[in-house]
Amino acid sequence: MTEHHPFWRLVDPLVLASSSPARARMLVSVGLPIETDPADVDERTLESELVTRGAHAPTVALGLARAKARTVSLRRPGRLVLGADQVLALGDERFAKAPDQSIAFNNLKRLSGKEHALHSAFALVKDGDFVADGVETATLVMREMSDAFLERYMDVAGAVATATVGGYQLESIGAQLFDRVEGDYFTVLGLPLLRVLSELRRIGVLAA
Repeated sequence: MTEHHPFWRLVDPLVLASSSPARARMLVSVGLPIETDPADVDERTLESELVTRGAHAPTVALGLARAKARTVSLRRPGRLVLGADQVLALGDERFAKAPDQSIAFNNLKRLSGKEHALHSAFALVKDGDFVADGVETATLVMREMSDAFLERYMDVAGAVATATVGGYQLESIGAQLFDRVEGDYFTVLGLPLLRVLSELRRIGVLAA
């Protein structure tokens, strides 16, 4: 049971079906009571299935968010669950989190000097039923960077390079990689927060 909150109208906290610290921080920072319960889904297999069916990057992000939310919802009866996912697209190519520093470095080299898109999706589910979902897109332009600069960046960024889909956190040292960002800041961080808040108000669990 959550403590009294001036905006939140449910007895229980919102369940976040994600292990992302950034998403948790965003929700807590705007005053939402949350619990985290990461979904155990095979993201790469599901992504492959979606692509086989002709899904583009925004639809892939939405499909992953919906799968995560529903998976957790089925084991948390009566609870409102929020799932989220983010897909980075360089043209028609999608990027996943790099498994090691070497691949992260090569990914950043490929993004250097180019424009890419971040598609951030969310889904709200209760008792296995979808309450709301959506996807927002931000466009980011990386500046041209030398190998020497990227090597220094990798040293400073450390684990961030393999913990995020683009190898950067815009809210910290990653800001040095960019010339221009177009779109909602929260979308870049991995959750279209304003859309989520709007939907929570619409369904009456957040004060309007």
